Amino acid sequence: MEAFLHGMILAFGLILPLGVQNVFVFSQGATQPQLVRALPASITASICDTLLILLAVFGLSIIVLQFEWLRITLMSGGILFLLYMGYSIWSSNPASTDNNEALPVKKQILFAVSVSLLNPHAILDTIGVIGTSALKYSGTEQMLFTAACVLISWLWFFGLIIAGASLKRLDSSGKLMNIFNKCSAIFIWATALYLLSGLL
Repeated sequence: MEAFLHGMILAFGLILPLGVQNVFVFSQGATQPQLVRALPASITASICDTLLILLAVFGLSIIVLQFEWLRITLMSGGILFLLYMGYSIWSSNPASTDNNEALPVKKQILFAVSVSLLNPHAILDTIGVIGTSALKYSGTEQMLFTAACVLISWLWFFGLIIAGASLKRLDSSGKLMNIFNKCSAIFIWATALYLLSGLL
């Protein structure tokens, strides 16, 4: 039980801060005409997180943390992607919430995979924190720890699309969502600059 609680607390700590992945999933809840239409983004982000957690627990953390060139490559690719994502979010027009403005299923899945697997912050956090914490456990305890991390991830991303849909109902004009997008883009660019400073 201690391992399960540890996994829950750790996963909450890592997933709670505003990040590119959270911003994207939340925005889908806010822009899709129906909540069910935002499910592809939520499910894809959850699956990607589950994959990263499993890889971290089962030893990928040891590989990545041993090779500096691999860390630098991940960071460099991620910085470029974050700059692009910031631009995309800044340029989006949430005031229009009809079916034509909402992302189709394929694009939702593609973007969700991108913000999950091309985000060096998420990868390094998952591998560095969850992967190393999992080394404390073995057998059943390690499985409970892993299950807790995965459970929190799925609950969180489903919660985000519900929160996004709730915001849309409160803000039919799209003005509040527009402010949210601008702030999110600035945050994402700041994250990219922060990661860049770590490489210089």
